[in-house]
Amino acid sequence: MTGRAAEPEVIWARPERTGRGPKPAYSRADIAAAAVRIADADGLDAVSMRRVAAEIGCGTMSLYNYVPRKEDLYELMVDLISGEYELSGEPSGDWRADMLDLARQARGILRRHPWVIRVMSTAYAISPNALRVLDRVLARLQGLDVPPGTKLELFGMINGSVMTFVANELAIAERSRSASWSAEKEEAVRGAYMMGQVMTGEYPHLAALFAQGVAPPDDPEATFDRMLTRLLDSFEPKN
Repeated sequence: MTGRAAEPEVIWARPERTGRGPKPAYSRADIAAAAVRIADADGLDAVSMRRVAAEIGCGTMSLYNYVPRKEDLYELMVDLISGEYELSGEPSGDWRADMLDLARQARGILRRHPWVIRVMSTAYAISPNALRVLDRVLARLQGLDVPPGTKLELFGMINGSVMTFVANELAIAERSRSASWSAEKEEAVRGAYMMGQVMTGEYPHLAALFAQGVAPPDDPEATFDRMLTRLLDSFEPKN
């Protein structure tokens, strides 16, 4: 078992395998892919150095020669799924459309790999695929006439908004799976309770809102696009 490092390290600055000897039998991509398969199938808590080692066919202690810490393993995993963005084409010239496309892709990635929300950190923004995504994003934001720092804020706010939206989607889906009734039935029961509370007069502003005939949210895709569109609107330079 390795001890805690005395100084901070960057996994990407290390050789693929420490020490002398023959060519490494496994690549970081092999290790990351194995860990991602485990997390996708059984959740992040199922990812351990022992299980990843078994997945790729090596000893647990041997795996530490490639990945010194569990945090490094998470960084490899996040970098691997960051490679799922499709940003190889040229920018469209419409920065808003490009950012909405990026947000939709991010939502898809997080839904395919729900464990990412638990480990995502700005510390991982220096990995190869993360830097590649950021560079492509900045290329697509060239038409946005705001300071460079504001462009980075926009990218960060898009990521944060998408993560929050997907986290709620996942929580609702998990609740529905664990219930013995349909989501529609629970929604009806909760809606009826809420309306009963509103009608007591204790919540006059909510009562006024519902009196205006507020419609329930429509499909998630439309809600998602509307949320991102409003976010992008806030970064549009004012004439």
